[in-house]
Amino acid sequence: QVRVVESGGGSVQAGGSLRLSCAASGYPSSDYCMGWFRRAPGKEREGVAAIDPDGSTSYVDAVKGRFTISKDNANNTLYLQMNKLKSEDTAMYYCAADLVGSELSATRPGACYPGDYFWGQGTQVTVSS
Repeated sequence: QVRVVESGGGSVQAGGSLRLSCAASGYPSSDYCMGWFRRAPGKEREGVAAIDPDGSTSYVDAVKGRFTISKDNANNTLYLQMNKLKSEDTAMYYCAADLVGSELSATRPGACYPGDYFWGQGTQVTVSS
């Protein structure tokens, strides 16, 4: 049974940092692409960052230079280090495991291809200005 469980969200002031974690189990996560998505109030869910099995990464422009996605294959854990947080980063953050593909999307920054995702429950990040 596939499971992905996020942790590490919270409230922080603008300029601060948080690190999100995603523990994956029930499938060989090291063989597939994984990513982080977020949904802000009143907005659609968007890809934030993705990483393929070789460690190549992809980011949406809004987080480039501030967020870093990484993966610990030995512990089947995905991370998102978020620095220099802004109020516009406030959102529910979701871990996504692509159960089919191992590639980064060529057309959608911060996402996997083909994007047949298994989703976590999400962790809330709130940034106050």
